[in-house]
Amino acid sequence: MSLKPSVGDALEWIKSSHSTADGPSCVEVAWAKSSYSTASGPDCVEVATASDTIHVRDSKDRQGPQLTFPPSAWAAFVTYTSER
Repeated sequence: MSLKPSVGDALEWIKSSHSTADGPSCVEVAWAKSSYSTASGPDCVEVATASDTIHVRDSKDRQGPQLTFPPSAWAAFVTYTSER
């Protein structure tokens, strides 16, 4: 699966909810929309990588739930689906 920023949009940076005003900022991630999402077609998923997890969310519900995977599980999933 190929990932790229959505057409006309820069990658969106999200600050961790664990960051506080009086302390250091925590993890920030950039979301990339699936290349299968188009302006005229259905939205798909967005993926962001952090140091030890891959985050996946519905591009139509950015504030909704997210799935997280270890990088090895995400790599196995992408390999499996690309062979289908």
